[in-house]
Amino acid sequence: MFSLLSRNINPVSIPINLRALSTTASRSADLSKLVLIGRLGRDPEVRTTKSDKEYVSYTVATTNYPAPPPGPDGTRPESRTTWHHILSFSPTANNYLRNLQKGTQVFVEANFELREPDPSADPATPQGQRQIFLRHETIRVLRNPPHATEENNGTEESAEESS
Repeated sequence: MFSLLSRNINPVSIPINLRALSTTASRSADLSKLVLIGRLGRDPEVRTTKSDKEYVSYTVATTNYPAPPPGPDGTRPESRTTWHHILSFSPTANNYLRNLQKGTQVFVEANFELREPDPSADPATPQGQRQIFLRHETIRVLRNPPHATEENNGTEESAEESS
């Protein structure tokens, strides 16, 4: 952009969609993405929507390391594991996900949507609570589970699948 201004070009000829010295993102680039590195908590599960569309649900566990700093009494709280439930609606990705096993270390990119609770629902039910909806975008196997690696004579495979 600065090169345009240094050439003494008439500002009228600068494209309208060019934004000068803006620190805010353009509306066309809005994004809500979550990147996870963790292990599959169970084998991916094939499910069906109410309209008979097949999708795959899988869970990735992440643990925060190192553990949080010591508290005022000098004791260090243990690291916590967070479970992330992800849904995939892409037939290509679903075929790939079906072959993954519990314990596989994966790199996952997912779009997320925050869903507000239904005001008429009981707060003790999922519909009465705020939920994060994670939609699968990509997955990459970083390391097979230990038992699968031993079966492959110690070789580790790495694969990538995009939806």
